[in-house]
Amino acid sequence: MGKVRTLKDRTLVERARELRTEDTKAEAHLWASLRDRRPGGWRWKRQVPQGPYIVDFYCAEAMLVVEVDGGQHADAVPYDERRTTFLASKGLRVLRFWNREVLTNRDGVCLTILNACEGVED
Repeated sequence: MGKVRTLKDRTLVERARELRTEDTKAEAHLWASLRDRRPGGWRWKRQVPQGPYIVDFYCAEAMLVVEVDGGQHADAVPYDERRTTFLASKGLRVLRFWNREVLTNRDGVCLTILNACEGVED
């Protein structure tokens, strides 16, 4: 028997689908490195509903969320803190990177993500 989805759930899923076609340059840049089980063989999904939120990247095996933030997030600190608190309450760890960091240091970002997946502390 399939999971019953409410109208709100369906709307969130539809919005996640839209976001997959509207990714930012930084998200596309990072996705090119995460897709197809790279790095380290971890399986990633992008634009995934988690409760009332849609996260940029999600690895279920590592219980890890990666968010790629643009300049608008500098003004959205309380919102981002609520998101992170909610995700943490579900047992998820959250890594945040600025767009600029992803675009200028993708290898370093990927290494940080891989270390987090493998439980290595920075």
